[in-house]
Amino acid sequence: MASTAPEMNTAELAALLHFYAESGVSELCEDLVIDRFEQSEKILQARNRPQAAAGPAVSNTQKTAPGTPAATGPGDSRRTPPPAVAPARQASQLTIPGEAAFEDARTLAAGAGTIAELRAALDGFTGCNLRHSAKTLVFADGNPEADVMFIGEAPGREEDLQGTPFVGRAGQLLDRMLAAIGLSRDTAYITNMIPWRPPGNRTPAAHEIELCRPFIERHIALAQPKVLVMLGNIANKSLLDTDKGILSVRGNWMDCKIGEKLIPALPTLHPAYLLRNPSQKRLAWADFLSLQARLEELGKG
Repeated sequence: MASTAPEMNTAELAALLHFYAESGVSELCEDLVIDRFEQSEKILQARNRPQAAAGPAVSNTQKTAPGTPAATGPGDSRRTPPPAVAPARQASQLTIPGEAAFEDARTLAAGAGTIAELRAALDGFTGCNLRHSAKTLVFADGNPEADVMFIGEAPGREEDLQGTPFVGRAGQLLDRMLAAIGLSRDTAYITNMIPWRPPGNRTPAAHEIELCRPFIERHIALAQPKVLVMLGNIANKSLLDTDKGILSVRGNWMDCKIGEKLIPALPTLHPAYLLRNPSQKRLAWADFLSLQARLEELGKG
């Protein structure tokens, strides 16, 4: 019976593939397409095919030789085992973090004496399960000697593909926000709490944030910014030691303690949140004006 399902046109197929990509699907389960219907038909044919050298039939009353399986009933011949089917390619094994992984993260981060060494340490760290599903390590962008350092949450799809933070729609909005107060990627330093994209852009789990915390804290210590800007809840709660949501604390200057040093920090709304809630851009604009004023004060000091 012919299928009644309509065939997908090119535009519909492209939309479906885009949906899969936005949902976090980045690979097929197999390297090659497998026709399961053809495979099943071959297996059935092999099962029903008589053996080429069957030899004389064995009566049910005859004894079987030791180690030979007996027939199960009249006319039952031994079935030929189906041909071996190549197993599907296994997905990357996810690492379940134990205390050793957290200790490894702290040791690697503390051992980095430069930003380049910190990136190499992150690239070699295997304790976080996110690195097994992400395509690239998304480390940082901009000027590491800038007075202000922006810290977001985690890379999205475009960031994962390009290996650079804030290059998607949220990144384009951030660039416009920076330009509005006289900043750019040449005069600001940009990174994330998490350097690997969570599958499907899900919120990072608590253990994933804690595994990456030593690296971002070391990153701040090495960059030595005069001002920090926390973009969104993840950076806000993780680095400012608060359980209050970003809408409760945004716009309020706080201190971020890195080692023995206190760095002025401004929590504000993440650009991705602003894309979903355009009416809140006025709040972010007020925060960026506050940032501009603080940077001007530092420049005069």
